[in-house]
Amino acid sequence: MSDDALDERLVELETRLAFQEHTLLEMSDALADLRSENARLVLLLQRALDEMRQLRAGLSTDLTGDPALEPPPPHY
Repeated sequence: MSDDALDERLVELETRLAFQEHTLLEMSDALADLRSENARLVLLLQRALDEMRQLRAGLSTDLTGDPALEPPPPHY
């Protein structure tokens, strides 16, 4: 191979490497963003589940509570 062909091949390989490095950095950034979003969504889901548990606990105590504390039926 001539020096020109080797130089051309080297430039092509360096160009490919630069594009691959750029793509790898973009993918790394995207992965970091997804991990952050996932952590936020997990926290949001945990809060929603806690609220549901509290509502269920409140409903069960309302249903098994003292009948004297219940409001009168609507026809009174």
